Order: sequence, then C-alpha cells, then structure tokens
Amino acid sequence: MPVDENTIQPIGMLNGGASLALIETLGSMAANLCLDRNRFVAFGQAVTCNHIKPAFKGDVVTAKAVPVHIGRTSQVWDVSIFQSAGKLVCKGSITMAVMPIQQ
Repeated sequence: MPVDENTIQPIGMLNGGASLALIETLGSMAANLCLDRNRFVAFGQAVTCNHIKPAFKGDVVTAKAVPVHIGRTSQVWDVSIFQSAGKLVCKGSITMAVMPIQQ
C-alpha cells in the first residue's frame, strides 16, 4: 500500500486508521480464501493493532497475514505491516466470524 495523500497524517506519517484498514482487508481476504465460498462467509469481528515504527509519505508498506486459528465458526489472523526497508511498522490481529450463507 503506498503511503500517500490518502493514507497520511498531517505530518506525513502513515495514519493508524490506514494500517487498521489494511489489516482488516488482508485478514478478511485470507479468511475467505480458506472457506468454501459457496457455503460460508467470514467477516471481521474484532481487530487490534500496535503501531511500532512510522512509515512516511513516499514509502510503500507491505503486509503479511498468518493464520493463528482456523476453526469451524471463527478464524484468527496475525497481520504484520512492513516498511519497504523491511522494518516492522505495525503488528495486528483480526478475529473473523464464520457463518453459513443463507440459501
């Protein structure tokens, strides 16, 4: 995700809300890819994060999601966001509820 005008605070740092949005987006995508999407859907139930180091305008951050728990009714994913230099910017967790699709 580029750190640009849409994702920065007035001082040019990556906004924490943008980090949370990236964690929720990546966790949701990962969770749904683990399901039979014709029968089930996963959606965010809780998301938390800790901001470790700033990323500044002009940088590009990348994120990696790792499953902690993939269960029948819930999933938990750890998501790490890194600067282009490889340093950890933010560490988060998202809990996903898994529900059957109503036919």
